[in-house]
Amino acid sequence: MSQQVQRQTAVAETVASILAHAGAAIRMAAPLGLGKPNVLLNGLYQAVAADPGRTLHLFTALSLLRPVAKSELEKRFLLPFLQRQFGADYPDLDYAVALRDGRLAPNVRVSEFYMQSGALLNNSLAQREYTSLNYTHVARDLATAGINVVVQLLARRSEDGRERLSLASNPDVTQDLLDEMAARGQPRPLLVGVIHPRMPFIANEAEIGADFFDLLLDDAACDHELFALPREPVSPAEFALGLHASSLVRDGGTLQIGIGALSDAIVHALLLRQNDNAAYREALTALGGTSALAADIGGLDRFERGLYGASEMVMDGFMHLARGGVLKRRVFDDFALEQALAAGLIGETLQAGDVERLYAAGALPSLVGLPELARLMRCGLLPGDCRLDGEEVVLPSGERLPADLRELPARAALDRVMSSRRLRDGRYLRGAFFLGSKAFYRWLHALQGEDFDGLSMTRVSDINQLYGGRETLDALQRRQGRFFNTCMMATALGAAVSDALEDGRVVSGVGGQYNFVAMAHALRDGRSALLLRASRGCGAEARSSIRWSYGHTTIPRHLRDVFVTEYGVADLRGKSDEDCVKAMLAISDARFIDGLVGEATRAGKLAKDFVVPAAWRRNTPQQLAAALAPFARRGLFDAFPFGTDFTPVELGLAGALRWLKRESGSRRGQLGLLWRALRSRSPRAHEVEALQRLGLDRPASWRERGLQRLVLAALRR
Repeated sequence: MSQQVQRQTAVAETVASILAHAGAAIRMAAPLGLGKPNVLLNGLYQAVAADPGRTLHLFTALSLLRPVAKSELEKRFLLPFLQRQFGADYPDLDYAVALRDGRLAPNVRVSEFYMQSGALLNNSLAQREYTSLNYTHVARDLATAGINVVVQLLARRSEDGRERLSLASNPDVTQDLLDEMAARGQPRPLLVGVIHPRMPFIANEAEIGADFFDLLLDDAACDHELFALPREPVSPAEFALGLHASSLVRDGGTLQIGIGALSDAIVHALLLRQNDNAAYREALTALGGTSALAADIGGLDRFERGLYGASEMVMDGFMHLARGGVLKRRVFDDFALEQALAAGLIGETLQAGDVERLYAAGALPSLVGLPELARLMRCGLLPGDCRLDGEEVVLPSGERLPADLRELPARAALDRVMSSRRLRDGRYLRGAFFLGSKAFYRWLHALQGEDFDGLSMTRVSDINQLYGGRETLDALQRRQGRFFNTCMMATALGAAVSDALEDGRVVSGVGGQYNFVAMAHALRDGRSALLLRASRGCGAEARSSIRWSYGHTTIPRHLRDVFVTEYGVADLRGKSDEDCVKAMLAISDARFIDGLVGEATRAGKLAKDFVVPAAWRRNTPQQLAAALAPFARRGLFDAFPFGTDFTPVELGLAGALRWLKRESGSRRGQLGLLWRALRSRSPRAHEVEALQRLGLDRPASWRERGLQRLVLAALRR
């Protein structure tokens, strides 16, 4: 720890301090996602880019950028939305913009271990600099890179004149990196904290003292909107996938999920299971019923005990589950108490007779000494401010209890005190970093009391693996763990493709996916479920997402466990290759089954006389839509189950612009568009508002008139 923190109030001053400390070669680490101090990084990038005598090598991940319009219509649509979503002053990361546009300063390198999905797929420099790492290995490998500066965005809270600081969105790697460097005897890097007034404050493991830093920057220039993700629509196929996946979740278990439409679909299904259980069961029946695996490891009933969240990423889904009464099982960092909870001996609120049960289970000592008294107060079994006086425990009220619990009357006296007390310091959600919507950040800001105390942001080395000295407690807390992650493709033999294409180009990164797959195998009752849509594209462009083989693998087939598509659940754990192929065929899109069967047969993985069951032939988008249609008419599967950041007019325009983009991708489509545009008549009353939103209600040129006709054609398609 540093002995004294230097406080600064100007970005330029902090940039100068970093340059003075690091010299000509800056090797900087910055958190992934939300934890980057954009304004400071921009100031530093500009300073280095203007000085050929210096170099900057930035090690980071997930450099978030606002979307960029690729056509005039997209620009007209996007700019007003982006200003509403991010404000007029949101500072994009200069280095990320320069890298995206192919003009990164020659004396700057950017090495990322996770990239915004698909954004840099065709960017040669970013592809060459990509570092393939499991999330839990980042600190270890960065420690060998000679990092001399670490920058981090912070949250601050003032209480009774006392300043509190938090690593907030990103306690994931910073502390692990410092510990790793110290263990190797390397010099401590300059640690720069940048206070952001709008960053939600998180306590517990994320809270740190000011002396953790060398420099603290508190400049009003750093006060801007946080990067907020727009909420995505959920398709019927994704809703179906979410229903199947939700049936694998056991009440009283543990949940890990990622972000995006598939995650939203799981959350929606879990809430439907909780709040409208009859409709939930009906929907699953309409999809063909639940899998045998669901009956074995999951359930369909409401959540009485609730779930505990242990996820590298904390996002909107956990907010909805907490609000909906699903995310409510709390875990306690006391092995004996956690054992008693897991065994059902006690609940989170103690009842008469619990002292005897705890004593019999070894969760209460025979003699209460100072360490035991501190533990009982910390866990809430006794009120705070108790003290030990000889052979008695003195309560704040003055009441005295025997410290020797070997006799029944002493335990009975303690039982009267403990009855109705609620256990404290429980956690209902632990994560390594958070990222989400504006509504999610507002929720974090508003948390109070037990809801605030029960959320913990901590090191990724704790969340993403069992190792680190508390494996037994972690395994107990994460009982019945269900680790849901998405992949792009899967093979019929159970390998998963999640992060890159077969030519080596990286779409995103492995992140923590391998960590959670491995942990699911390490936990006695844990399961890993990889989610994917059975097909992608439509019409003649449709392709199966389940392949016989593929030239890149993220999760190897020897770690195969569970796959889920919109057509069901494939349980591959411990199964033969033939059984795995059959299970994957059963959840494939029927349009591609025969091709897969042919390849499997030629490879000797299916018998030559294998016949595809008739039920698998019904795995089509049309059958799926028909099955869910009655529920959609009842409003159960709204495309935006958790609301949208777009207005109704914008939603209509978004669909129209997507259609225009798709149609303009071929010569035939372009000719069709021209024909439709030429036939477009004057705007109808209900179309005027959409044209006003694009500034095309009163075209001022032939070009604008042509754009107006294209938009009208798309709206009327």
